[in-house]
Amino acid sequence: MPPQSFFLVSLPTSISPSGNRDEALTALRSAVNPDQGTTYPFPIPSFKIGTLDALVQQADELTKLEQGCRGVVDKIADSLRSILAGDEEKLQEQKVVNDRPVDSYLRSFQWNKVKYRADKPIAELIDTLQKELSAVDNDVKQKFNQYNTTKTNLASMQRSHTGNLSQKSLATIINPESLLKPDQSEYLHQQLIAVPTSLGKDFLKSYEQIAPMVVPRSAQLLAKDDEFLLYSVMVFKKHHAEFVHKCREHRWTPREMKFTDGGREAEEQELKRLEKEERQVWGEALRLGRTGYSDAVMGWVHVLTLRVFVETVLRYGLPLSFVCGIIKTDPKRGKKAKASLDTRFSDMGGNAMARDKKGRPVKDDSSMQQEMAGAGLGMDGDYQPYVFYDFEII
Repeated sequence: MPPQSFFLVSLPTSISPSGNRDEALTALRSAVNPDQGTTYPFPIPSFKIGTLDALVQQADELTKLEQGCRGVVDKIADSLRSILAGDEEKLQEQKVVNDRPVDSYLRSFQWNKVKYRADKPIAELIDTLQKELSAVDNDVKQKFNQYNTTKTNLASMQRSHTGNLSQKSLATIINPESLLKPDQSEYLHQQLIAVPTSLGKDFLKSYEQIAPMVVPRSAQLLAKDDEFLLYSVMVFKKHHAEFVHKCREHRWTPREMKFTDGGREAEEQELKRLEKEERQVWGEALRLGRTGYSDAVMGWVHVLTLRVFVETVLRYGLPLSFVCGIIKTDPKRGKKAKASLDTRFSDMGGNAMARDKKGRPVKDDSSMQQEMAGAGLGMDGDYQPYVFYDFEII
């Protein structure tokens, strides 16, 4: 699915001669051609307005929080993509908001007055949204970490059943009763070694000399496959660690026989248990990822709503009389849509915007732009002649 671009635009109702909100929305709609994008009303409630200093500080906090929201949404989407093995069609089925496509949620957005009461101070709303975002991020992260651990454990167990002699479980290959158990001798240790087939002759010639106190002619071939030969060698416990280290230097793989109750049957039961656990945690991670994505997107849009409101107050002043719309477009058409908005509303930028010889709007007065950006106005420090935010749903 190609990326969807959205513009949030807030304008004073004075853009229409009558100052009527509906007529102002019509003026906004007419600024963008239908082949460039579609404009929908984006209702924003009237929040409690504090001091100017508080609004400037909140504008800065909301900028950082909105960036965090984007990051969480992207991380959850990546986690879902990973658990679905990159299947984009299935991924789109999970990337929904309240069981609706994201664009449908945005087109019919309504501020959640139950969770985020508009009569509360903006600072309190910011704090609530920040805590909820952090909780969603942590919950999803913990569940996906659990799934990755379970998946790794299962893969390890599967390799032990299907790999070569350097990896697979030896319970189905060797009778444990034929080996010397660690507690059966005070001095000797029987070490198992997987030797690459190409190094078999070299092993037999040199294993007795690589460390002290290796029992001569103790090497016994226990099994072999297409890649490895499995030998056992007797070595004195005093020099066992040194012998194992030298084996690794020679590219021989030391193996340990796990003497567990149940043997092969116990391993088969453990494999089935891990397979069942992996399926269960996969389902839990998928459900939590879907819910987490929905909650993160909703939180993100509510943060964006507060950003638009705060900047609208700072830019247009009181008493408030503005209209906000959301424009659905895409990266390719979005450039033309933005140019159309600039052409229609560039005069709202005052000295920060000028026009070239062909009448096209161009940015001017960099010192003013820096001052306005420093006050929390504009997107990512890029001053706009009107309240404007853009974002993508990938």
